[in-house]
Amino acid sequence: MTRSVYVTGIDRGDGRQVVELGVMELLTRQVDRVGVFRPLVHDGPDRLFDLLRSRYRLTQDAATVYGMDYHEASSLQAERGTDELVSRLVDRFHAVARDYEVVLVLGTDFAATQLPDELALNARLANEFGASVIPVVGGKGQPAESVRAEARNAFRAYDGLGCDVLAMVVNRVAAEDRAPIAERLSARLPVPCYVLPDDPSLAAPTVAQITHALGATVVLGDDAGLARDALDFVFGGAMLPNFLNALTPGCLVVTPGDRADLVVGALAAHSAGTPPIAGVLLTLNERPSDEILTLAARLAPGTPVISVPGNSFPTAAELFALEGKLNAATPRKAETALGLFERHVDTADLLRRLSVARSGRVTPMMFEHELLEQARADRRRVVLPEGTEERVLRAADVLIRRDVCDLTLLGDVEAIRKKAADLSVDLRDTQLIDPQTSELRDAFAEKYAALRAHKGVTVELAYDVVSDVNYFGTLMVQEGLADGMVSGSVHSTAATIRPAFEIIKTKPDARIVSSVFFMCLADKVLVYGDCAVNPDPNAEQLADIAVQSAATAARFGVEPRIAMLSYSTGTSGSGADVDKVREATKLVRESRPELKIEGPIQYDAAVEPSVAATKLPGSEVAGQASVLIFPDLNTGNNTYKAVQRSAGAVAVGPVLQGLRKPVNDLSRGALVSDIVNTVAITAIQSQNPDRSHDADRSQNAVQGQELPA
Repeated sequence: MTRSVYVTGIDRGDGRQVVELGVMELLTRQVDRVGVFRPLVHDGPDRLFDLLRSRYRLTQDAATVYGMDYHEASSLQAERGTDELVSRLVDRFHAVARDYEVVLVLGTDFAATQLPDELALNARLANEFGASVIPVVGGKGQPAESVRAEARNAFRAYDGLGCDVLAMVVNRVAAEDRAPIAERLSARLPVPCYVLPDDPSLAAPTVAQITHALGATVVLGDDAGLARDALDFVFGGAMLPNFLNALTPGCLVVTPGDRADLVVGALAAHSAGTPPIAGVLLTLNERPSDEILTLAARLAPGTPVISVPGNSFPTAAELFALEGKLNAATPRKAETALGLFERHVDTADLLRRLSVARSGRVTPMMFEHELLEQARADRRRVVLPEGTEERVLRAADVLIRRDVCDLTLLGDVEAIRKKAADLSVDLRDTQLIDPQTSELRDAFAEKYAALRAHKGVTVELAYDVVSDVNYFGTLMVQEGLADGMVSGSVHSTAATIRPAFEIIKTKPDARIVSSVFFMCLADKVLVYGDCAVNPDPNAEQLADIAVQSAATAARFGVEPRIAMLSYSTGTSGSGADVDKVREATKLVRESRPELKIEGPIQYDAAVEPSVAATKLPGSEVAGQASVLIFPDLNTGNNTYKAVQRSAGAVAVGPVLQGLRKPVNDLSRGALVSDIVNTVAITAIQSQNPDRSHDADRSQNAVQGQELPA
């Protein structure tokens, strides 16, 4: 029977979309096929379903998502009774449930529905669907005691109507009330009660939403600027010095269009990052001159300037009535919502209570979810040397909103702040360091000079070297000021990992540094090594790559079954290339007899059971290999790219292995999602690291290792 979860409420304004999104995130970590059902719907677009469909790549036909609209339901209930209404909705629910492993049910919204006793209707539908219930209670603007009483009453109501209440969620409470409310309710309710504080940015409309609601004209700005949240409204009328003092981070400046001084002043403040603003709204249908607009565009490229015909008073009334909504056009709000949910909900316990069996398939999305969850479970600090790069800042935005790890960005601090302001990335809790001016530079120079004295490096020379962002970031990792480093979006592989070879060096049990890619196929994750670092490893190095790759696979939940790839299988071929693979396989078996390994073996025999049955019958690896070791870089690099492009696989990596502390390289074509995943992997690699090392062996191990460009 399909498992289903019913998220419902007791009144409007509870912000339960945060909970619905959070529960969807949990479900998609466990299973591949999650369906969505909304029993009753209003006319017009369903913004939340559009968001779920976009974010989680749902293939469900939108026509199957809805039971019926509220008007039809109200008429049916009035004419033929509640039993008939429920019966039809149950039939439509089961039509969805047949096709999915689990269904998320989105309860009614208590918003002008004209349905009597809406709470009882939700409870009955949940029971008829066989769904467990998560009631959500809104606490915005209410005193703590009132919120506690309402939560207890909501539990009694749903429990008294026979519902299987999984947990309670109290949402949008004042931040200072969150802890005492949670403590009191945990002692008074028989199920977990998660209490989420109000986050103003979730209710804040974006500039794009304001533009649409007011019928405004976009004078300046780009899509990124229009996506900014308007966290506050500052109305311009004062003289410029007093006006600048009134600006707040993320505010939308509302001013008559003929106040060019305020427009330029606000954009200049944004450009300086003191403070970054959401944009400027011009009233009275007035616009500054073309010369002023040209200056404005240069001061703060991308920052929106929009214009409305009305004056400031009616515009203000409309603005204060607006509230931001989660939808497919506000992906950053979704990241904020998920971060809020994951910080304040015991997701592991809730997932256990949901009792959703994990799917045998592992999709790319499931793997990516698991990375973020693992990284968040034991928080680490990752340094990003490319702090002014747009993709890095956008990735930092996601990581901050999702509360994945702590970050340090390197580069010119003012340049980072300005770029972040232009992108509306909030870096208030992020460490920013300029290696050129940092007080750490002298100490790092002495450290590097001592490490490289055998190469004739003096402190004076080292002082220049450590100003390089990659060297500085690597020294932060070495000195314990960061747990890992990710670079390479605008630097070569050599520039990224050479400092690690010189400073961090290899683990005592690793001969060389190598790499793997996690290849996320439609239904499983494979590990490919080495596709990025070692051009032509010998048998001993190839064996080391296999052992390291098996350990990396296990670290990330992939059971290692190693295939040592070649152009022949078993004893069918001979020659230097095959002999190298055969010798490497023998070395792994001798040193690590517990590992499952086969080689030499061809790719098709490694992954396809029917081929394996013919070529290597009885093998415990053939046909089900999960770790595939390529004989050289040429083969590995081309194969991973071919699979990525031809099979539509998501390639996560390269992930470096063999270093004593984690440093990872990015492709220079890396997407924002690639950077997010790599940072999460780096954070995970640094969790419970093996601190033991043998300095002499590590130093010798990297001598002469070649670096690809």
